[in-house]
Amino acid sequence: MLLNLENKTEEELRDILEELYEEERQISYRRRMLHGKIDIVRQELVNRLGKKHKKGKNLISDKDVDKLTEILSKTLADDGAKGK
Repeated sequence: MLLNLENKTEEELRDILEELYEEERQISYRRRMLHGKIDIVRQELVNRLGKKHKKGKNLISDKDVDKLTEILSKTLADDGAKGK
């Protein structure tokens, strides 16, 4: 599509530009829909954690601790390799 732009007519360039704008609009729409779904799931998780907290239950699971340990270990190893 973007090859040999210098050989395209102005009309062809406008058509290409419009196609790219349309593609951008579609991607933007999908992105907004995805963010909406993320917000819904995040809110459900927050609601559930709030209910657990009110009942006096642990909010952090062993799985959460293991994942955090893994992340921190990797970060420390990466920083050590970089000489930080």
